[in-house]
Amino acid sequence: MSEPPCASVVIPCLNEVRHIGPCLDALEGQTGLSGRLEVLVVDGGSDDGTRELLNSRHPEGLDLRVMDNPLRITPVAMNLGIQAALSDVIVILGAHAEVATDFIRRNLDALKAHPESGCVGGVVEQVHGDERSRRIGLAMSSPFGVGDARFRTGGLAGHVDTVAFGAYRKSVFGEVGGLDEALVRNQDDELNYRLTESGWRIWFDSRIRSVYHARSSYGKLFRQYRQYGYWKVFVNRKHRTVTTWRQLAPAAFLLVLVALTVGALVDLGLPEADRWTNLAAPALATVLGTWMLGAIGSVILSGVGWRDAIGVMRAFLILHVAYGWGYWQGVLDFLMLRRSPSAESKRLTR
Repeated sequence: MSEPPCASVVIPCLNEVRHIGPCLDALEGQTGLSGRLEVLVVDGGSDDGTRELLNSRHPEGLDLRVMDNPLRITPVAMNLGIQAALSDVIVILGAHAEVATDFIRRNLDALKAHPESGCVGGVVEQVHGDERSRRIGLAMSSPFGVGDARFRTGGLAGHVDTVAFGAYRKSVFGEVGGLDEALVRNQDDELNYRLTESGWRIWFDSRIRSVYHARSSYGKLFRQYRQYGYWKVFVNRKHRTVTTWRQLAPAAFLLVLVALTVGALVDLGLPEADRWTNLAAPALATVLGTWMLGAIGSVILSGVGWRDAIGVMRAFLILHVAYGWGYWQGVLDFLMLRRSPSAESKRLTR
């Protein structure tokens, strides 16, 4: 009987003819491995030439398998790949990702060095094709934009609450189950929450590196982060708790902003003698001024040039407002009205 692969990489895929080739090239170029690497591309019925490209590839050093995902749902693809994987270590990767040549080796080393951790991961650097999307990427790499998510911002090695493109011990899925197939967004975050709640830990190492080719515009960014906020409430309802406290910051910011704006507008309708008794307008100015100082300070500390500053600050505002808006929509739908996710909310935006 042949030895099992040193790791299995699961890649959900749908119409990725431009990106799946470079993704596989990066996996084929892995160094320092003690065995073969298994790659399972789970395809949702691509019709852009992706399937033909996959069928024509016979990469050296990789056991490449192409599987079908008839439901065309991302967490379903992940679960199909996990169930079929032959290794004791499973890496969940995106088709738009390209990993460093030592990516698999460093993941395996981290799992070996940290037996308390059921998952390990590192930094995912976003790569963008134009100036606008590059500025969005700068905002998404800033703690002011995305909080303390070290897989985006980098930082010291240590235990964290989540990572992207994690490497998991296969035994973890036997204990906590697979990806929640009801989730359009936040599937890996929700899985990682269950993992840590079961007693496992997650290790972050900034030397584990990959890049992700994002397709960004300000409109897409708004829709994407509104979905993130919306589906986070669904996860909270499922577990009957707030899974990470940083998720509340954009919702609180938006609530205060709206409340003070309404108060300031009401103040304008009062007789002039009574306006001094209403503190909404000065409070609103204070909140906006504090946000501006934070945004400007983050731009300065990150070394962003003045040509990029306005675009990065615009992305900051979109990240915060969109996530907060989506979160309050989720509160209304999932907690107050007790609705199930609608067909519209399940439509993935990228």
